[in-house]
Formats: sequence, structure tokens, C-alpha cells
Amino acid sequence: MKNTPIRAVLFDFGGVITTSPFEAFHRFERERGLPDAFIQGINRSNADDNAWARFERGELTAEAFDEAFAREARAAGHDVRGLEVVELVYGQVRPRMVQAVQRCRGRFITACLTNNFRNREALTAATDLASGTARDREWRDALALFDQVIESSKIGARKPEKAFFELACNRLSIEPAEAVFLDDLGTNLKPARLMGMRTIKVTDPDAALAELGNLLGMEL
Repeated sequence: MKNTPIRAVLFDFGGVITTSPFEAFHRFERERGLPDAFIQGINRSNADDNAWARFERGELTAEAFDEAFAREARAAGHDVRGLEVVELVYGQVRPRMVQAVQRCRGRFITACLTNNFRNREALTAATDLASGTARDREWRDALALFDQVIESSKIGARKPEKAFFELACNRLSIEPAEAVFLDDLGTNLKPARLMGMRTIKVTDPDAALAELGNLLGMEL
């Protein structure tokens, strides 16, 4: 399997193409006097069927998610609205990652595999993604580089569900062994690796790109 030529390079978005939302979560928790990793703890509890999971699969409206997450937060001992957390996921684009996608284009199939939400621009008036800000344009420009963008909210499956990766491979007309996948979460990488993909965990973006360059035999 490892000798199978790579045909596709697959990138997560938040935490790979952009800075990690966990950084914003931690800032929010400090500012609100919440326990460390409070938000991540809620999202890991009942991970396949909590408010966050259902929202990423497109099963909840923004309003329903806001209420459902708030109930989970109250059960964990604190008051946090779902849409307050949604505002935190929009990180800054990493120029070196964008450059890597540009260099891969044409030589490899490129795709963005992202867990996201339906009607992102309508989630909250406080989110500036729909207002034509510089950050919005950077996001749209980055996403436009990919041959395909595969979104959990549109296909009804999310990482780390095996169905998400099966659908992605079908849409890209590739076998798992023909792909390398970059994500910042080990839980998302594990099922991809078990299917036969080569995987890279993005903790240090420069180190991840060096590893990708070695696999592809090119300078990134």
C-alpha cells in the first residue's frame, strides 16, 4: 500500500489551512473564567450525537444548535451559547499552507475535507464572514484553490466517520491508498489511515509541510 503512487492531497481546513480554533477556544475560556478545555470537553462528550456533531452533519439549524449546545454547557456547569462558540472557529489563513496547495495543483488532485456548518454566513450577526471582510476574502480565495471541497454539512457525514472518507474517495475517484491526508486531529486521521491513506498530523505547520514534501518528492 505504501508503494502506491499518491494521486491526491487532502487538506483539513480549520487547524490546517487556517490557525487552530482551539487557540480561540482557550482564549474564550480564559476571558469567561471557564475551566481549561471546557468547550472541547463538551464536544467530546457523546461525540457522535452531541449538538456539535449534529450541527456539522447538517441535522440542526443554527437556532436549534444554539439551544442544544447551551443545554449541554449548562449540564456541564456553565452558561455558554452555541453561537458564541461558532464565532470562534474562524481562524486566520496560513499563507504557507495556501502556497502548498497552489504547488500541488495540477500535479495532484487537491481537495479540502472539512467539518463545517450549513449557511455559515447566517449563523450570527457578530460573525463577519458574510460582510466582505479581508478574512472572508482570504477564506474564499483559499477554498477556490481546491479541485473539490467536501463539506460535512452537505454530505450528511463528518470526520471521523468512515462514511465521510468513503464519500470523499468516491467523489474524487481515488482509492484511499492513493491519498495523503493532513489534519490537526488524530481522531480524524486514524480512520483515514486504517482505510489505507497516508496521514500527516498538523501540529507544527512547517514540520507537516516538510513531511508532505518528502512524501510527494517536491519542495513545498
